[in-house]
Amino acid sequence: MGVGPVATALAGWLSANGPRAVRRLDAVPEQEPHAALAGAEVVVLVAHGGDLQAAWAVPAEERRAEAVAHAARVVSAAREAGVRHLVAVSSAMVHGAAPDRPTIHDGDPILGHGSGPGRSLRRTGEAPDDGLRDGVVGDLLAVEAVLARAARRRSPLVTVLRPAALVGPGLDTLLTRHFEAPRLLTVRGVERCWQFVHVDDLASAVATAVDVRLTGPLTVGAADELSAREVEAAAGMRRVELAAATAFGTAERLHRVGVLPAPGAELAYAVYPWSVASDGLRAAGWEARRTTAECLDVLLVAVQGRIALAGRRFGARDAAALGAAGAAVALIGTAAVLKQARGRRRG
Repeated sequence: MGVGPVATALAGWLSANGPRAVRRLDAVPEQEPHAALAGAEVVVLVAHGGDLQAAWAVPAEERRAEAVAHAARVVSAAREAGVRHLVAVSSAMVHGAAPDRPTIHDGDPILGHGSGPGRSLRRTGEAPDDGLRDGVVGDLLAVEAVLARAARRRSPLVTVLRPAALVGPGLDTLLTRHFEAPRLLTVRGVERCWQFVHVDDLASAVATAVDVRLTGPLTVGAADELSAREVEAAAGMRRVELAAATAFGTAERLHRVGVLPAPGAELAYAVYPWSVASDGLRAAGWEARRTTAECLDVLLVAVQGRIALAGRRFGARDAAALGAAGAAVALIGTAAVLKQARGRRRG
């Protein structure tokens, strides 16, 4: 496994409940990487560690290159060490999110591969696929390209798990930060449903894939969904509603001037659905033990005392100054931010 909250949580669950053949790896060294895998039958690779702060601290190109190099090193070392099964944890985000996004099934295309939600996004002009490639989603797609090449070889077996929005101890993601805002941002005319999955259930999905020798891409999610209204009521949060063009246009302009760390297109995952069916895992007998409602409770406890606007966290003193209208203020005030940024560029 890699480093980060996701890998740590998976390792903890698997060491207590999973197959003994699973090997935990905090890193695969560049020199003689196969030695680190000696004796391992199963290796779990985590494509994104669930630490958004750490991911954003590294320039996008450097972060992408490191992720791809690490994945390639793990694949090569696993093959040389005779590992029989490589299980990689990606995300259902690689399928995209759109207003008309149907439930995602295991074999559905990912962004940049044929038809699917990307076509809808390009048609509406709300969140073009190209904008996603500079962020976390682009990292995942690049790692999955490495895994797709590995899957064409006879060994090791390759399984790619694509979970819905993850919750669990210490996780810091685009979706957890959405719930750190004073209000939930919504797009006018779209009533999205929410689906989560707990990292412990993701770990049990890893165990199922190993036990049953499942291969290929597999989606992972809780069996139920919550409506936007149910989520707002459970969270005790009010919504701020904007037109799609305003929301995405503002987010992209904030990103360009450095106010918003993530590409504006990634806003799609907060306002549009991307729920999954978990077809292959359920056919193999797997079921998530925690419901989406229970996962939401875990998330809400984790974000208590934090405040984030447009994905960027603020301290307690800033939060007090921003007040309850935070999300709306952040968006309405974009013109002033842009004006200041342009002034600095001309100065």
